[in-house]
Amino acid sequence: MSSVPPTGTDPDAVAVPTGGVPGEVPGGGSGGGPGGGPTAAGAQAPRRRSARRWLLEWAIVIVVAVLVAFVVRTYVAQTFYVPSTSMYPTLKAGDRIVVNKLSSTIHRGDIVVFRRPPAENCGGPPVPDLVKRVIGLPGETISARGGHVYITGARIREPWLPKGPQRTTTNFGPVKIPAGEYFMMGDNRVNSCDSRMWGPVKRSYIVGKVFLILWPPSQFRFF
Repeated sequence: MSSVPPTGTDPDAVAVPTGGVPGEVPGGGSGGGPGGGPTAAGAQAPRRRSARRWLLEWAIVIVVAVLVAFVVRTYVAQTFYVPSTSMYPTLKAGDRIVVNKLSSTIHRGDIVVFRRPPAENCGGPPVPDLVKRVIGLPGETISARGGHVYITGARIREPWLPKGPQRTTTNFGPVKIPAGEYFMMGDNRVNSCDSRMWGPVKRSYIVGKVFLILWPPSQFRFF
């Protein structure tokens, strides 16, 4: 960032003496007195102004950067750490994910981060946020039998589930999902504490949709 120097009298300017022997060229001589070159104070004044300007510009840059980071984190996107294997194999413990907070619609199959529901009590240290997949939508009736999930009586396809016994969903329901709420489940069905235990999640609790695995590099991908 640059600024235009002010016009008019500079209060820090130093007047160079013009006295001395008649006929002598102003600024001549070898001393720093009358008729000599610029004084030490005169030479330092521009440096002081330059240093002040540099500090001011950097202060503005830092403040703007902090404000932008705050706005982005609050309203646009935020990174989260995955602490468990409840979403395995889609998300692994230790993954860093990025959440889009601007998503206005939620669909079945979306992976979302949401605030911890009040009824969540699955043991272990409580965490402020959870990450699960949206399985049931507002107004639907969800249940499971024979290891599969049914929505209003119709079995749904779940291509995101792992192979083997981890994909088996234990029987539950039927559960009528209230308006404005979503039924969340982990992909690792045998090792996920989710809406089967603490019920549907209100839309206001949803922070946003996961759209990127940022770390580790081997897991980098968009959803």
